[in-house]
Amino acid sequence: MRNETTTKGPGATQAGCPAKATGAAGATGSGTRTTGAADGGPRVHFWPVSDLTGVDFDPDLAALMREGPLTRIRLPNGEGWAWLATRYDDVRMVTNDPRFSRKAVVGNDVTRLAPHFIPVDGAVGFEDPPDHTRLRRSVAAAFTTRAMDRLRGRAQDMLDGLVGGVLRDGPPADLVERVLAPFPLAVVCELMGVPERDRPRMHEWTALILSSSHGAERSEQARTAMCDYFAELLKQRRGTGGEDVTGLLGTAVADGEITESEAVGLALLVQIGGEAVTNNTGNMAYILLTRPELHARLRREPGLRTSAMDELLRWIPHRNGVGLCRIATEDLTVASQDVRKGEAVYVSYLAANRDPDVFPDPEEIRLDRSPNPHVSFGYGPHYCIGGLLARLETELIFSALIDRFPGMRLAVPSEELRWRPGALIRGPEGLPVIW
Repeated sequence: MRNETTTKGPGATQAGCPAKATGAAGATGSGTRTTGAADGGPRVHFWPVSDLTGVDFDPDLAALMREGPLTRIRLPNGEGWAWLATRYDDVRMVTNDPRFSRKAVVGNDVTRLAPHFIPVDGAVGFEDPPDHTRLRRSVAAAFTTRAMDRLRGRAQDMLDGLVGGVLRDGPPADLVERVLAPFPLAVVCELMGVPERDRPRMHEWTALILSSSHGAERSEQARTAMCDYFAELLKQRRGTGGEDVTGLLGTAVADGEITESEAVGLALLVQIGGEAVTNNTGNMAYILLTRPELHARLRREPGLRTSAMDELLRWIPHRNGVGLCRIATEDLTVASQDVRKGEAVYVSYLAANRDPDVFPDPEEIRLDRSPNPHVSFGYGPHYCIGGLLARLETELIFSALIDRFPGMRLAVPSEELRWRPGALIRGPEGLPVIW
């Protein structure tokens, strides 16, 4: 699933960003507040991005969608305001148009969700083509269909081992602790070339980086520790070859195709993104546990599983708020609205996936929905590089939950479940089940 995190860099300024909104506050959604824009343009909505539980759609985002296809928002951190695109066609236009730059965000204190700057300078998430293309090319061989076919057998063995242990020990069991957390971690570390002894540290660092509940300092310390780790690992792998990500990056650095700092930033992004599957499959499992009729139908009609997985990927709220923004590099028009050079623009893939012009009855879960052109893995040049990996892991977990736990049900009332606080990616902390 797409893993984009907004951040604040050293020496950030307001250059190129809209002025901070001023004016009297009012209410629009369950938590948004509005102010009049200093430039006399459309009003600015403060979006607090509160911690949400369960899989309900964010009511504040729903209010922004009702306001119009392009609204002005201010997020909890950073300065100024930004545009938010929520309509499917506009989201795809912004993410695929080179006039919207990720690189231009670096060095600007843009309004954002996270209190701290996560990506290192030169990270692929903040690059534009052709540098962005060059960086992705350095690891592309690890994420091809052929590479996923090679990985499938090993991944299935790892999952079978985890599920077998749960079934051997018997109920109750926490699905997150026993399967949904360790499996994606093991797979992405296998793909990265991270030794098994170091995987617990990777998981701890990732959890701290992707959460604001522990404070900016601890998140920054975790990011630094992970960067230092990959810098050392890449030195060890330089010139040794290998088809895993660190092997490919080490070769690319040795060949002068990318710099050491670029390699570290790319390794960080891939590693963090790999664990997003834990939350996404946690949300899917929660739906199967709280809507047993869906679980039963998927057992009766296994031919529906591929379309059902895509439908749940479309429907689940896989993140809180929005990801990385872009800066307009020239004046242009989006959704009949003038966007000026230097203004920040966010897109909401969650909103795009609920566009009724593309997905009839978007609030419904239709297991047989077709076509289903969801944008859960992003769109354009920054389409999630690990999309095929995430689909492989999700497919294997999805089938295991349906086939190997036929009588699976929650061991506690659903209202007692805990959801990750301060997380940029939404998901349950635990899913205790019996069967």
